[in-house]
Amino acid sequence: MREKIEAAEAFVKNALGNDFSGHDWHHIDRVRKNASLIWSEEQKGDWFVIEMAALLHDIPDEKLNDTEEAGWVRLTSFLESLQLDHDIAGKIMDCIETVSFKGGRVINLASIEAEIVQDADRLDALGAIGIARTFAYGGKKGHPIFDPALSVREEMTIEEYRSGNSSSINHFYEKLLKLKDKMNTAHAKKLAEERHEFMESFLAQFYNEWNGKA
Repeated sequence: MREKIEAAEAFVKNALGNDFSGHDWHHIDRVRKNASLIWSEEQKGDWFVIEMAALLHDIPDEKLNDTEEAGWVRLTSFLESLQLDHDIAGKIMDCIETVSFKGGRVINLASIEAEIVQDADRLDALGAIGIARTFAYGGKKGHPIFDPALSVREEMTIEEYRSGNSSSINHFYEKLLKLKDKMNTAHAKKLAEERHEFMESFLAQFYNEWNGKA
């Protein structure tokens, strides 16, 4: 299976090599490392499925493709080229389909592999890395760092989540600070606690500096 992992690495590096929104190869590799940390503690699930899904999880993302359908065609074509067992390929696809936050949607995960990959991806949206990625993505989208006139959006459609008016600071409340309580596995919950607290400390310092108190 090693050659299939290496093929996936090369495919992703080529597909996301020029990304500057926080979804580059380094994000993918961190998600894989997060997944390994969780899997090593949980001792459940097929590591090959988990590693492949972690590597490929952003390939069909509509943010990174002309359309979501185009992204899925690209992913499906690549998996078919590997000539994987049909059941294994299906499990990888299932993991990838359920990983995204998409405005906070609630979706039942069908496997421990999907739970681990989703947790691994969400961990990379928390802590110091999560903060850095938030401002990188906000800049890419043309969002302000902060605008007190923009209210935090509580209820959003997927389209509103992707395209509506917001700021990078609002994104903490619209997504990032919700992730700690959405983790699936025990070890991910533990890892998320420290990263969540770091973001809260950052926000407190941010508001002090914004208001001229620091």
